[in-house]
Amino acid sequence: MPSKTIENYLKNLYLEQQHTPAKDPVAMGRLATLMNVVPGTATTMVKALSDSGLVAYEPRGGVRLTRGGEQLALHVLRRHRLVELFLVKVLGLDWSEVHDEADNLEHAISEKVLQRIDEYLGHPSADPHGDPIPTATGHVPACDAISLVTCPLEVPVEITRILDQEPQFLQFALQAQLTPGTRVRVIARNPQAESVVIDLIDPSPHQPLTLSLAAGAKFLVRAV
Repeated sequence: MPSKTIENYLKNLYLEQQHTPAKDPVAMGRLATLMNVVPGTATTMVKALSDSGLVAYEPRGGVRLTRGGEQLALHVLRRHRLVELFLVKVLGLDWSEVHDEADNLEHAISEKVLQRIDEYLGHPSADPHGDPIPTATGHVPACDAISLVTCPLEVPVEITRILDQEPQFLQFALQAQLTPGTRVRVIARNPQAESVVIDLIDPSPHQPLTLSLAAGAKFLVRAV
């Protein structure tokens, strides 16, 4: 079984690769920042992962997951996101608090317990924040790519995913009722003011809500 440290490296590499152009390696400095270690420590670990065939490492170039490393990373993400959903849906924890709890539990939970959690929750495809839950075979459900900044104006859309999962932002999203499943309509954008104005379709009555473009980009949506 991979150690907790190895699993964390693989998970963070996978998540970072989702924000880098295809086939581009992740810079070692960036990986060290993600892992909160000095670059020398990250390099030592990456060399060990490379020897195990879990990553492809290029000195002064960067690092990327191999197919085997990606499968292990997806397995860790599956555990993490199923645990998050279990903590919210079954234990009633605040959705802004479960990320850190899942970070700890994802390394300790057995496959038997994970399977029972998956069955109990009805084989869900997304966690409380809308992040896709990889299947047991390593398949990742497709995600919506448009946001409140890029969707058409005056067209009903449903919030499907929140990209920023810092506790303060999640608390704001909950207070503003901008959670996955909420239907809204973008009624105006002002690039000069860097703002987007949205109208909640349900529940009502309500007042239009103005977000910054940076905040609006953190809410992924799909047309309804």
